[in-house]
Amino acid sequence: MPSAIILVAFAFGFSWVGGSSEAGWLAGLKAAAVAVVAHAVLGMSRSLAPDMKRATIAAAAMIVVLLVPHPAVQVAAIIAGGFVGLAWLREPPDHDSQENVVIGVSRKAGTVALAGFFMLIILLPMMAAMTGNPHIHLADMFYRTGSLVFGGGHVVLPLLEAETVRTGLVDHDAFLAGYGAAQAVPGPLFTFSAFLGALSSSYWALGAIVALVAIFLPGALLVIGVLPLWGRLKQSRLARRGLMGVNAVVVGILAAALYDPAFIQGVTSPGTMALAVAVFIALTRWSLPAWAAVIGAGLIGFVLL
Repeated sequence: MPSAIILVAFAFGFSWVGGSSEAGWLAGLKAAAVAVVAHAVLGMSRSLAPDMKRATIAAAAMIVVLLVPHPAVQVAAIIAGGFVGLAWLREPPDHDSQENVVIGVSRKAGTVALAGFFMLIILLPMMAAMTGNPHIHLADMFYRTGSLVFGGGHVVLPLLEAETVRTGLVDHDAFLAGYGAAQAVPGPLFTFSAFLGALSSSYWALGAIVALVAIFLPGALLVIGVLPLWGRLKQSRLARRGLMGVNAVVVGILAAALYDPAFIQGVTSPGTMALAVAVFIALTRWSLPAWAAVIGAGLIGFVLL
């Protein structure tokens, strides 16, 4: 909640001040966003695509998503990654799946949660098309995004960019500025949806609340729904191999987002390139917290760019 409130206030201030692409502070935030995404790609590639096969899957996904920039292609790549993982990948020999976990969710509650998850996936786009209500459309977009995020919070970036920037709801400058601001506040990256929801609606608070609830809801429903089956899933080699393929794909999708929109929109001059490199080194070698790096980049951009 604190993160969401701060980001909604930032959205209001961004709109009020006017996010001119010539503003130095905005250039600083966008340069910082490039460094943060690059840092995330590096970290995820080490953990989710550390070997030849998974690195190949990640690279293939990146190429496809860059050449065919459409939200449906990202979804198709994630699904294809699961099948490739089943057919091609093998578990690492040190995998331990024998840990006993006590589950406090009944099968009935899990079934209801899973049914709710799939019903909303089907009903929300139908309701948005039938009613034309912009807030139902907003709920549909963010619910679908929350349903497809695998492998970590930063993976939400390309999915949200496809749903908001490519559809014209939010421009590139606002998107990258909000993403940079999301690194400077506490809480999970999903609260970035509050910023986007506020800018996407004429009713700021309502848009933010709809986007925030919609993006968190599918994960909550899936966790409750899968918990009663978790022990069995942990023992399933097929499930683990499929997830390995999916996770490798999301590394590629995030790498594609590093180029477009992050690098294309964030590095527009020698000064922004220098700032992006400086922030990247601060994150990777000096272990500077992301919030400090982002705030510093904004201040440097305000003074120098």
